[in-house]
Amino acid sequence: MTRPKNSASPDVHKRINLTIGVIERLTCRTDVKTQAFLRDSEVPALRVRVSNTGAKTFVFESKLNRQTVRRAIGDVKSWTIEQARTEARRLAVVLDSGQDPRELERQQAATKAAKLATERETERQQVLTVGEVWADYLEQRRPHWGALHYRDHIDKAKVGGLPSHRRGGPELTTAGPLASLMPLRMVDLTQERVEAWASLEGQTRPASARLAWRLLTVFMTWCGEQPQYAALVPAKNPAKSKKAREALGKATPKTDNLQRGQLAAWFTAVQQLQNPVIAAYLQTLLLTGARPNEVLALKWEDLNTQWKGIAIRDKVEGAREIPLTPYVERLLCALPRRNEWVFSSPTSASGCLTEPNTPHTRACKAAGLDGLTLHGLRRSFKSLTEWQEVPVGIVAQIQGHKPSATAEKHYTVRPLELLALHHNRIEAWILEQAGIEFDAKALPNKLRVVNAA
Repeated sequence: MTRPKNSASPDVHKRINLTIGVIERLTCRTDVKTQAFLRDSEVPALRVRVSNTGAKTFVFESKLNRQTVRRAIGDVKSWTIEQARTEARRLAVVLDSGQDPRELERQQAATKAAKLATERETERQQVLTVGEVWADYLEQRRPHWGALHYRDHIDKAKVGGLPSHRRGGPELTTAGPLASLMPLRMVDLTQERVEAWASLEGQTRPASARLAWRLLTVFMTWCGEQPQYAALVPAKNPAKSKKAREALGKATPKTDNLQRGQLAAWFTAVQQLQNPVIAAYLQTLLLTGARPNEVLALKWEDLNTQWKGIAIRDKVEGAREIPLTPYVERLLCALPRRNEWVFSSPTSASGCLTEPNTPHTRACKAAGLDGLTLHGLRRSFKSLTEWQEVPVGIVAQIQGHKPSATAEKHYTVRPLELLALHHNRIEAWILEQAGIEFDAKALPNKLRVVNAA
């Protein structure tokens, strides 16, 4: 038998002791196959694969459950023969244990990818700002909130320095109490940081800061309940701090209200406001005794002119219906119907009037009634009903207060007609004390103010 020449390609049908020279001479006949395999005589599972393009790769090949298992080890230019044999022996041991090395590699790759993704997510979360999480919080919770509660969250976190659209107001808007916390990383919102914030805000605007602090406390509790944010907040809510609560102070009971003798001056000043929507809003606020935000939220669909009722979105019961008294009906029916809101505004982004504190303060100053707030008008309604000796339960139901007795809560059911009987009497008396002559059958332009003698 003749010995093959050193320059001839090795016979791929035989096992051959792999050497550099043998691998270099290995070729694949392009007219027969696209690839060929040369088996190693030292490590039976090791092969050298050569393609018809001349590319050569170390390959592991064996059987598992009568199925061929083949896995590339590496290019012959990158791996030495001994390295390839060592890797082939390792894979043979894995295969002998009944495991497919390809599946193990896929599992390892998946585990590595998951670990890498977790690390990246952790890194991303570590740099999440309060503002970014706050935005997600508002988006997820908005379906469960009323429009006014949602607006509180927006207002308390809004940035300042933007052009103001309020007539006679500051040229630039003021930042909300929570605005300074929004750029912070969530992991940096510690108890000490909240206490420092409360100490600073409590010196300039304690009432607004107290509401902002309550919103922040609920927000931090929510974060602790979310899997994606729980690791960013301490186990103890950092906003629930006694020191922060003390720095913001306690809300002092307010007693501002209109006395009977002040009604004429107040109505005169309010009706002279240039904006008729604001004037109507303030009068409606006093004559219904509703909360300022409840009146602002009125939509045209809430008015029932047939049965003389107003549907109020109540923060206590969810909704209540109060009488649509004659004077209030005339005020509302005279307003322009720009959109869905009764008290609309062409300059507001929402289309709804925002709380007109500044115009009311200006009117009160002109009337010599400094210090009277919007909520003071609600307080005035309750106080003025004492002059008419209206039953307390009637007033509470109109204003949306919780019943104060078991019989009132569970046994007393008052129809709208009965409420209107008392409410119309209250309105007529207030208008009389204010010196306003009002004929329920007159047209809106027949309303006039008569100065009290």
